[in-house]
Amino acid sequence: MFATILLYSALICFQTPQQSQQVCYPALVGRSTPIGVFSVVHKLTKAPGYGGDILVFNELPDRVYAIHRLWLRNPAQHRKERLNSGDPDQRRNVTMGCVNVSPNVYGQLKDSLTVVEIINH
Repeated sequence: MFATILLYSALICFQTPQQSQQVCYPALVGRSTPIGVFSVVHKLTKAPGYGGDILVFNELPDRVYAIHRLWLRNPAQHRKERLNSGDPDQRRNVTMGCVNVSPNVYGQLKDSLTVVEIINH
């Protein structure tokens, strides 16, 4: 499966085999979320707050960028409220570069996402 992340709109868009057309969902993104086309690798993690696995799309020596379930370990960030906001301004510049999605959206991506394109328009 292929997904597109629209940084300006803070949306992730994709089409599952069960859907007749592409559907977009709100996402939390960061100022440092990299732009480009990336292969996605499903990886297990024991780090708290990630639900046991992440979808890595860019790995640097000192940083990993991934799509993962909404990270809620810092309540002061109000990530759940921001993800549910209809205002893209509330969903941008929230993360350290990863893309946070609802658990339901993550479940749709988890077993079939292979490529993601991240654009800023």
